[in-house]
Amino acid sequence: MNKTLLSDEQRAEFLRDGVLVIRGFYDLERDIWPILRGIHSIIGLVIDKYRLAIQQAPFSPATFDSGYQELIAANRAYGGEVYDAVKQIPAFVRLVAHPLHDQLLLELRGEKAIPGVAAGGYGIRIDNPGEDRFRANWHQEYPSQLRSLDGLVYWSPLLDVDEELGPVCFCLGSHHDGVVPVHSIEQGGKTGAYALTLQDEQARITRYPQIAPLTGPGDLVVVDFLVLHASGHNRARRSRWSMQLRYFNFTEPTGRGHGWKGSFAAGANFLEIHPELSADR
Repeated sequence: MNKTLLSDEQRAEFLRDGVLVIRGFYDLERDIWPILRGIHSIIGLVIDKYRLAIQQAPFSPATFDSGYQELIAANRAYGGEVYDAVKQIPAFVRLVAHPLHDQLLLELRGEKAIPGVAAGGYGIRIDNPGEDRFRANWHQEYPSQLRSLDGLVYWSPLLDVDEELGPVCFCLGSHHDGVVPVHSIEQGGKTGAYALTLQDEQARITRYPQIAPLTGPGDLVVVDFLVLHASGHNRARRSRWSMQLRYFNFTEPTGRGHGWKGSFAAGANFLEIHPELSADR
């Protein structure tokens, strides 16, 4: 293993809270800027494809998403094309399999852990201003990802996230209480994982202290699969761009038991694999 990434205090914090913010984890010039350049190029290609009269500023890390707000104002479906395309940027795919992600999991879960990357569990989110259909309500990662009860989300923003952009909110220590039963209520256009709601949600989330850390490019937030968390409300004039990668531990017994299956994104229904966790029964 390379030089230790985390201090004893950081490991203790993660075990206690289920959330750890690591400032400056990624090298901006090597790891992040190539991704931003790829996003800028794809936005430009979509603008050109539909022959839109949108003037895109030259690339810079601060304005990598130039033209995107005008693009989705012209047609929201054009934003869907960008969303599907950006997860295929080679620089992003290289980041997904960064060796330091393996090392982080081993430092937090022990040398006997065997890291895995959740197929279909990585991408670049684009949370548009005032658009709540795809906003993630209070949830745990396991029902929407499966793979293993022992998993980590690596979350990193691609721009400075302030209060107006809506930082992710976390319930500290909530992972200690295990998997929460869920209702499946498809309303407001929400389906699949977005349609799951926690049993006794409001009473449950008030049990824990909450944080919503403000972060910037290069920062990494590590989140236990069982921590309760929710997307913030974007009330800015710019979309909130962030990367999510999911790693899991192959050795965890529940994951081994169901063959490390994926959930909704893999065409499976969490509640068919775990019917005992349906609050609708």
